[in-house]
Amino acid sequence: MATSGTNLEHARAHNRRVVIEAIRLNGELTRAELARLTSLTPQTVSNIATELEQAGIVSSHLPRRIGGRGQPATPLTLNPDSAYSIGIHLDHQSLLIVLVDLSGNVRFRRFIAVQKPQPEPTLALIEQVLQEMRQQVKIDWRKMLGIGVVMPGPFGVEGISSAGPTTLNGWDNVDVAERISAISGLPATLENDATVAAIGERFHGIAKQINSFIYLYIGTGLGAGIFTDGRIYTGHAHNAGEVGHMVVQPGGRACYCGNEGCLERYLSLQAAYEACGLDPMTALPQDLLNVDVALFDHWLDSALPAALQAINIIECLFDAEAVIIGGLMPGELVEKLVKRLHPLHKSVRSKYLDGLRVRVGMTGTDTAALGAAALPIFDEFNPQYEVLLK
Repeated sequence: MATSGTNLEHARAHNRRVVIEAIRLNGELTRAELARLTSLTPQTVSNIATELEQAGIVSSHLPRRIGGRGQPATPLTLNPDSAYSIGIHLDHQSLLIVLVDLSGNVRFRRFIAVQKPQPEPTLALIEQVLQEMRQQVKIDWRKMLGIGVVMPGPFGVEGISSAGPTTLNGWDNVDVAERISAISGLPATLENDATVAAIGERFHGIAKQINSFIYLYIGTGLGAGIFTDGRIYTGHAHNAGEVGHMVVQPGGRACYCGNEGCLERYLSLQAAYEACGLDPMTALPQDLLNVDVALFDHWLDSALPAALQAINIIECLFDAEAVIIGGLMPGELVEKLVKRLHPLHKSVRSKYLDGLRVRVGMTGTDTAALGAAALPIFDEFNPQYEVLLK
């Protein structure tokens, strides 16, 4: 569903973003189709399209006839080379840096295995990779929007942020965005892994046409990205969606946060590693593909009650169109998990088929990095409703 524009003159910036978003979601649109989808007047659409084409953001193509009558219409698409962004994903085992264009095509990728990365050597490594990127990638660097950085959350929460296997010790007092901006000369934004994965799903995955969804990100821990009415919700301290520390089994398994029965003690890579006899400090997500099937299925059985309860709470709380499950776990294993979730508990979404309520999203090692790279693009081009309130 396309976002509607407004014909108020002072909302030009909003309308520009609405047109870009409509083209991005649909791939190719004529001016008449844009006017119909965005509720803008044909004249407003024509003016914006001309402006975007002159700026090199959109490209026009050979005219095509619509409905067999009338003059052929000129379709518009986004120009992939009109903007670029960089995504950096750092966790306790790896550093991944990607450069993408406006269409999400990966122009550069560098994966580096790390173990318990510390701030200064890691920031020096990032600076080195960014310098190599500039030397190797032949693009117009004036069109680089910025850098999105993703690290495991939560941020700044005493007793949780610096404890346990899902966090990065030693980074508590480091202004990561400011440091990376300083070494790169580009604006940088920091978010948690689940939030950027949700943005990545909106830009590159099955959520392109979904305005409200919750993305459950299976990483070392478990987090949720909240997308509502076409906008990401991050919370006061960027910690919204930390569902991994939602208590679903009172008196259950001890969690490093001090509670018992937290969701991520049942549903996470950490929980899967432990159940399958892997060392959580050295295991990689793909290692789960090689464990005994009976062991993995036993872990699924232990995770299902907590997962079902969490999905029920999320559906009743947000009434989102879908809960999308993805993250670092291999896709075939996430698909196995989602199949085992049926039937779901009854909730406010019960009138919809289970396959529409819970879906498999983007999975694999690049999920968070691609989401991080989408952050600057999202900030630059996603329609901002707040502009209408000024």
